[in-house]
This record gives sequence, C-alpha cells and structure tokens, in this order.
Amino acid sequence: MSARSFTALLCAFILNLNTAVLAQTPTRPDQKPVPQEQEVEKIVTGTNEVLLDAVVRDKKGHFIKDLRQSDFEVYEDGVPQTIKSFRIVNREPVQTSTNAPTNGPGETAASVQPPAPVVANSNRLGAVALVFDRLGPEARTIARQAALGYIKDGIRIDDYVGVFRIDLTLHAEQRFTNNEQLVKQAIERVVSRSPSTFDSKTEQIAKLAERQGALQDQIANSAAGGGAGNDPSSAIGGAASDAAFMAMTQNILEGFDRLEKNQQGYATTDGLLAIINEMGRLPGRKALVFFSEGVVLPTEVMDHYRSVISNANRANVSIYSVDAAGLRSASADILAGTSLTKLGQARARVAGQNRDPFGSMMRDLERNEEIMRSNPESGLRALADETGGVLISNTNDPGTRLRQVDEDLHSYYLLSYTPRNQNYDGRFRQVSLKLTRSGLEIQARKGYYALANTSGSPVLAYEAPALAILGGKADANAFPSRTAAFSFPETDKPGLVPVLVEVPGDAIGFIKSAEKKSYGTNFSIVVLIKDQEQRVVRKLSNQYLLSGPLENLETAKRGTILFYREALLEPGQYSISSVVYDAITNRASTNVASVTVPPADASNLKMSSIVVIKKAERVPKDQQASNPLHFEEVMLYPNLGEPVQKSISKDLALFVTVYPPKGDTFIPKLNLELARGGKPVGQFSYDLPPADQSGRIQYASAIPLAKFQPGEYELKVAVQDGARRAARSERVRIAP
Repeated sequence: MSARSFTALLCAFILNLNTAVLAQTPTRPDQKPVPQEQEVEKIVTGTNEVLLDAVVRDKKGHFIKDLRQSDFEVYEDGVPQTIKSFRIVNREPVQTSTNAPTNGPGETAASVQPPAPVVANSNRLGAVALVFDRLGPEARTIARQAALGYIKDGIRIDDYVGVFRIDLTLHAEQRFTNNEQLVKQAIERVVSRSPSTFDSKTEQIAKLAERQGALQDQIANSAAGGGAGNDPSSAIGGAASDAAFMAMTQNILEGFDRLEKNQQGYATTDGLLAIINEMGRLPGRKALVFFSEGVVLPTEVMDHYRSVISNANRANVSIYSVDAAGLRSASADILAGTSLTKLGQARARVAGQNRDPFGSMMRDLERNEEIMRSNPESGLRALADETGGVLISNTNDPGTRLRQVDEDLHSYYLLSYTPRNQNYDGRFRQVSLKLTRSGLEIQARKGYYALANTSGSPVLAYEAPALAILGGKADANAFPSRTAAFSFPETDKPGLVPVLVEVPGDAIGFIKSAEKKSYGTNFSIVVLIKDQEQRVVRKLSNQYLLSGPLENLETAKRGTILFYREALLEPGQYSISSVVYDAITNRASTNVASVTVPPADASNLKMSSIVVIKKAERVPKDQQASNPLHFEEVMLYPNLGEPVQKSISKDLALFVTVYPPKGDTFIPKLNLELARGGKPVGQFSYDLPPADQSGRIQYASAIPLAKFQPGEYELKVAVQDGARRAARSERVRIAP
C-alpha cells in the first residue's frame, strides 16, 4: 500500500475511532491548583541517611565551635532520632586539638564525649551564587553596594562565586569563578542594565474602583432628585456610561495584572530552581544570595515557590534573602495593609450597586492574598528561614551582614541520622534540631519529603508522592494505564525518544462544584528513564489541573489523557518507569517499558521503532509541528500495547521512519514479516519512496487481519540498502 493511499485509510480511522482526548500535557495549566500544605525538603542519601548542617551562634552573632554531639537533639515528626555521625566542618586553617579529655571520678568513657572532631583544610570547594531579581533603580544601587561589599576583602582560592540575573529569563552573567575582578565586572553589568519590570496595578485598580464608587453615588443622588438641571435622567445616563467604561478598564487591568504576575513568578522560581539544581552537584553547604524587592507569588505559582525551598534543602543550598528596597519609610506590613484598605474601601462603595457582589468579593480575597504574599517579610523570609539562611532587610547597608555568608560556609556542624520511619512514602516529615545549651541560636533546615532515591533533578512539589511510589518495592495499580517509548534517530537528533503515557478518563478522580457548575482534576504523571546500570538519566513529568463545565463531565470521563514528552538520549538500552498519581483519590498506577537507541553513526542505515497505530487525527497546516509522529497531514496516535481488535479494525496499521546515510543513492527496500511461535505466517515487501528534504523516509502500511487468528504475534520490519541493513521488531496481540 502506498503512503498516499494509506493517508486515506488513516483519515477513515478518525471517523471510526471517536475517542475524546481529555488533555495532552499542557505546558502550564491556567487553573488554580488544589490547595495543599507543602513544606521544605532535605536530601536523603542512597543509604537512607539524612544529613543536616547547622550554624550555631550566640546572642552576639559569634559562631560557637565547642559544641559536642551530646549538645544536639534531633526529632523527626516529634520522634527522637539517634545521631549517627557528628563533626564540625571548618574550612579555615585550624589546628586539631590533641588534648583528649580524661575520665573524672564516677565517669565512664561512654559518658564523657570529646568535642566534635575538626576537619581542617578540607578539599571541599565553597560555592556562592549572587542572584539579582528584577530591581528598580534605587534597589539596584543598594544591591550593587551589598554585592561589592561582600567580596571587598577578596575571594578565597577555594571559594567560587557565580553571578546571575533574572528577567523574563535567566542570564548567567558570570560562571562560577574565584577571580575577584571577573565577579566585580559581572556585578557592574547586572546593575547597569534596566530589566523588564512588572509594575503592580494595585494602585491603579484601587483608584478606578474608587472613581467607580463616586459615579455610583452620583447616580444615586441624581435618581433622588439631586442632579444638576431639570433633567436628572441625563445625569444618570452619563454617569452610568462612565461607570460602565470605568469597570471595563478596571477588568482589563486586573486580567493583565494577573497574567503579568504569573509570568514574573514563574520566571523567578524557574531561574532559582535551575541554579539550585546545578549547585547541588557539589558536596557540602552552599549559599545563594538573592537580591529582590519581594517575590511575586500568585496562587498559580505557589507550588513552584515551594519547590524552590524543597530543592534548596535537597541540594544543601542555604538562601540568604536580601530585601534590596533598603530602609523602607514604612514597614512592608503597613504598605501591604494600605493597599488592601484602599482596594477594600473602593470595592465597598460599589458593592451595593453590583449585581454580583460576591463574585467581586471573591476576586478581592484572591488579590488580597497575593498582595500579602508579595510582602518581603513573607516570601523572602520563608526562602531564608526554611533553608537555613538569613533574611537581611530594612537596611541600606546589607553588605555588612552579608559577610555572615562566608562565616556560615566555612564553619558549620554536620550531623546525620537514619530515620526510624523507613517508609519512604513521599510525605513531608518535620525535622527539629534542638540544643541542650541555652542562650544559643541555630540555623538549620526544617524537614524533608521522604524519598528513598532521587533523579538528580529538581523535585517539584507535585512529583514527591509519585516518586515515592516509583521508589517503593510494590507496584501500585489501582487503575489501568499504558506506557511506551519509541526511538526516532533523526539526523540532527539521533537520540530522540518520544515517551507516551495513556490513562482512561474515567480512571481518575474529579472534584465537582455544584456552585460553580464545574469539575476539576488534580493528578500527575511522572516518568523515570534509567540506563542499563539503573541510573536515572531523565525525569519527565506534568501536573494536570484540568477543569471544565459540569455538563461536560461525562464526556471527559469517556476520553483519554495522553502524556507526551521527548527526551534526547545517548546510544544504549533504557527502561522506562511511569506512575500516574491521583491526588484526589490517593490512588496510583505504574507501568514499565523499554527502548533501544542505536549508535549515532551518520554512515549507517537507521530505522525508527515500529509504531502500531491506534488512531489518527487530521491536523490543519497552520498547526502542523515538527513531531516524529506527524505523517503528511495527520497526527498518529500509537497503540501502547493494547490488543488489536478485529471487531474494530480490519487492518493492522503500522508506521516507521527510515534514515538513509547522507548522499546514499540506493533505493531502500522494506521487508515486513508477521510471525507466530517463531514461524512466519505472513510476509510482505515494499519499495520505499526517495528521502524527503530532511533526509528521512516516512512509511505507513496496513496489514489485512482477516486471515490471522487471534493470538500473540511478532511484527518484524527490516530495511535493506545495498550492504546496509536495519531491523526492528514489536510484539502484537490480535484479539477477536
């Protein structure tokens, strides 16, 4: 069958297979996430040992260096833990004490503990990231002085400093270096630029609401006979028109303000996550100094914000937040409260005339919450407190206090313990590090998500429960799901591997809101790709916070959720582990698959995996994208291991892509074989068309199933090009 005639067959599939697709991996859902309590996370090593680093100071801010193991107590979820190891890490050239304590009267060797052993001149390198958020002119000046003040005494040879700037994206102004001059130049470049800023529309919205209230008062007075002239109706009409257009302007500003804040919040959190992830590759305590005037945290961004804290703790990165606004004329709490009051007073004036006052009140409650979260005393303080860092605020000279960063990096206590609770279920565990001595202050992290193993990439908040299931001993299969991966050795991307996970729409939980007449979901799909040594080389995931009209719920349940991601892998064999976790019902489904990526040799004849086609969908030309499963004017949806039912389809449809060597003049020939029990039961041969402009040959075919009995078959496809040959095989089950 020719490729052209096969297109017609695929289009017929569209009419015969009416499966509704509920969702296909949205990049970033617009829906609000279901509120969840998320805390911070701490690394758990492969041996299930939890590491804690702590800085201890007296009331005057001096580091305390003479503490012993017996001075510390560790609690996990309120349960005392046994400290397994204890030492002080001191990267200054310190002499190790040789005076061992002696046993006093009535004391045994076990009851007398020596001070913590000192590790002097450690080979560990210190790493500090200076990260500049969007800053106004005055804030840039303060941040510049603070950053230059931090390095004014020079950079130690074993300390490395990187400089980064967050705008609409992340800019690496200076890679990590111990060259003081390069760091200074990068700081000057950062503060000399005027970044894209996002001005809050709160004041404008409040003024419009206030003006709208005044117009409503004017309308009410005119209706009561208080209008100017003898025709109060003209005054009413004019004021009403002004009020209507005022409301339109206000709604426009509110809508744009929300989109703008989401963009800003995601840019900041994504940038911090990228920096933290790479810093985690270094051992020991690291620091991230974050210069900002306040983190913008709309509801949609909160999960990402919590992930910044959790991944900082996982990577042993302490965040030192610097409020670059300096000494404020009024406290941040007062400023936030003023904005809330203005908006509330203006809204109250129009509430009586508003046909939907409760809708406006709900919008205001959401805006009020976001205003409070933008308060530096809220967002910036949480970044510092929950990662073992410090918030530096309400000062025009933060550089002096920043010198504490060096002290914290060079001298700290390192403790470890093995949790008594060995059930690593992905849930948050509160860790409390206490001192038996009084009058001391301790900087330490607050807890972790219980994960036995990690993938080496940032763990987002919604991924933790799913990763815990993948790391467990027992598979969870509360509902059906299917997983598959395919190799498409494209010329410019020889390691291209599309990964798909399919879930029936009726398998997941739905939240129904009779008041809003809508439904919603909260589930996630996480995929781990492991090499032959079972090392995780890629993590792919997505959270689905879908919603729709309640009247469409049954249609959604009849649909299918399709997760699609692409990975670039080195040649080799890989296992694919997937988990679908439904947060609403606390149920999950796991699956495994495998894929082989061929050697990336341009002189070899290569072929993609065999794709058994489940359905096809016509794609308009303006929506056609560069996708290995896109064939002419249709998009192919693979069969992920389901039986091919003769009662539904009369043919076994398949698709492959052949990649001839560049400049090859041979016309490849394709041989197809269907075998059962190791014996061929059907053989076919086709001449392939010439390669297209991209150097590939896409080919689709359909094998009539009428003569084949139900059962297990092996589908073999081989391509011959002179002396070169490429072959693939795929298991297929034919059902009645």
